[in-house]
Formats: sequence, structure tokens, C-alpha cells
Amino acid sequence: MNKLAKKKPLFLSWLQLRKGRARLIVAIAGISFADVLMFLQMGFRGALFSSAVEFHNSLNGEIIMMSGRSRSLISLDRFTERRLYQAAGVAGVASVSPIYLNPIQWRNPDNKEIWDIYGIGINPEHDVMNLPGVVANRQQLREPDTALFNSGSRQEFGAIAQQFESGKAIATEINERQVRVRGLFNLSPTFGINAYLVTSDVNFLRMATFRRKGLIDIGVIKLQPGADVDKILTEMRARLPSDVKVMTRDDYAKAEVAFWSASTPVGYTFDLGVVIAFIVGAVIVYQILYSDVSDHLPEYATLKAMGFRDRYLLVVVFQESLILAALGFIPGTLIALGIYRITNIATMLPMAMDLGRVIFVFTLTAIMSSISAAIAVRKLQTADPADIF
Repeated sequence: MNKLAKKKPLFLSWLQLRKGRARLIVAIAGISFADVLMFLQMGFRGALFSSAVEFHNSLNGEIIMMSGRSRSLISLDRFTERRLYQAAGVAGVASVSPIYLNPIQWRNPDNKEIWDIYGIGINPEHDVMNLPGVVANRQQLREPDTALFNSGSRQEFGAIAQQFESGKAIATEINERQVRVRGLFNLSPTFGINAYLVTSDVNFLRMATFRRKGLIDIGVIKLQPGADVDKILTEMRARLPSDVKVMTRDDYAKAEVAFWSASTPVGYTFDLGVVIAFIVGAVIVYQILYSDVSDHLPEYATLKAMGFRDRYLLVVVFQESLILAALGFIPGTLIALGIYRITNIATMLPMAMDLGRVIFVFTLTAIMSSISAAIAVRKLQTADPADIF
């Protein structure tokens, strides 16, 4: 036994876990539950940020102009279109494009229910959005009372994508105005926007009668090939009044993520969920390992009496914790993948697993189990063969 134990501490750890099968199953279930919770919180957090910037990343321009009081896509302020044409006078600017953004009332053509849809008004003469459906159907928006519908919309807006793809002509009301759907594009819904609709700036102002022409929400500035973005930004900021701000498209997307992360409770809630899941998993593993150490205390004391040092016995317990972490992580990951898929179908949120998240959760699981083992072995270190026997 002495020789076997010294050569194969991992084998001893597995034998101890396998001996209490019911306890092993409970431990695996507990760790899997904690892993699923962590995966879900990170999945929702990732979906929040990735969906929030899909619109930003679709803009075909290196520089974005917005009001100095705008904070995010759901917290916009308007500014005069004149500021955009002032920026057009800076050397290196190829074109400027105004964009109107506003929730407008969409009537579901199937059940006649009214829902707010996020309207995007663009100049159809400008290639302002890098979305295949918008690029292919942009010229359709020249026609009066036409729009492109977001195929990634939630079901309450109607089965528009399926009907359109089957060849059915679709007409509905937007703010009590008859509008025809002439094409589809895809943008994921966000935590603040359930669906998008793209139309021309002229059609947008016809639908959103409460909006004034010339007061825009976003300006997209496209630069000439080889232009120095930083230099142009510096010149624009010096030339333009403080009622507008200009930034690169990447910084525009980062500002959106920062808004959701710091200025709303959503990002904090998901981060807290990961911490709670970590604590729950650590408590479960600690209870399992503490019970295992307590039940096998006479055996451990026997090994100590035979000359084994505490270090060897600690390695055995830590190996048990890592075995539990690996065994619990596998089903936890598979369950999380299934829930991701179900959530994506039900909500249209971009819930997707990536390798970085898998590695991060496994690392958290290993740390969680190791911390639990470190607490549980305190009882083992105080075990005295003379007291037990």
C-alpha cells in the first residue's frame, strides 16, 4: 500500500471519490450547476454587448458624429445637420451621410397589434450601412412609403421574413401610414431594441411626423483612401462647436459598451451573477470534500502513522478537487450549449459559445475547487493518529 500510494496519488484520489458514488454524483451535479450559471451570466453579458454594437459596426464610415449629449443608441439627442456639412469641409473627407433614428409604431399585419420598432432613416443614394440586405435593396427605398424589415426581429412583429421569402407582398401601417416591405436585412435585437426597420430619410420623415428635417441623430463621415484619421479628428474637434462630438467608429462602439456596462445595472447584474455562481460552486465542493476527508480520516491517520507527510495527503485532496472540477465541467458545458441554443431561438439574442469563455469558466472552476480543497484540508492537517486510535 505504501509503495502504491507513493507512486500513484492520483489513483488514490480517484478510488476515494469512486467509493462514495452518491456523493460523487452530487458533487458533479453541483459543479455542473455552478458552471451552467456562470456560462449563462457570461452568455447574456456577451449577447448584451455584441448585439448593442451590431448597428455601430454596420456603419460605412471611419468617423461618427453625434450630439454632445448623446450617450447610447437608446439615449440619443439630436443636432443640426449643418454640423455634418461643416465637417465635410475638412481636407480628407470623402462624403458625409445623415442618419435619423427613432422608435416608430409598427402594426403587426397578422394580428394588428402595435409595437414600437426602431426606425433608421438613411439617404438611399449613399452606401451608409454595410449590411447585405441593405446594400442589395437600397435603391428600393427611393420609392415612396417603402421600408426594409429586420429578419432578426422577435415574433411579436409578425412572421414578416417567412412571408416575404415565400413571395407574399407585405403591407402594413407605420404611425398610421401605409408602408410596403421591399426587402430584408439582419440585425440582432438588443436589450433595449426589439426590432429595426430601415427606410429612406424622406420616408422616415413621412412616417415620423413628429421629427423635423435637418435635426439628425447620427452623422457618418467617410474619409478618402489613405487619409490620416487622427489628424482629421483633431481638426474637426478644433473646428466644430461643443454641441457635437466626433469619434472613430471603433470608439463609438466602445462608448456603447461602456454605457451598458457602467451606466445601467444590466452589466453589473451579470457580473454579480458570475460571482454568486462561483461562491455557490465553492460551497458545494467544500461540503463534499470536507465530508470525504471526515469519513476517511482514520485512513489518512493510518497513512500519517506509516510515515506519509501532510504534503502528500494534501496533494490527494487537491487532486480530488480537480477531478471533480473536470467531471462537473463537461456536463455543465453541454447543458449551457443547449440553453444557449434555446435562448437564441426564443429571444433572437446572439448567444454563442466561444473558446475563450470555455477556457475562462474552466479556469474559474479549477480555482473554485482548489479554494474549497484548501479550506477542507485544514481538518486533515490537524489529524493526529494518536487521537483517532
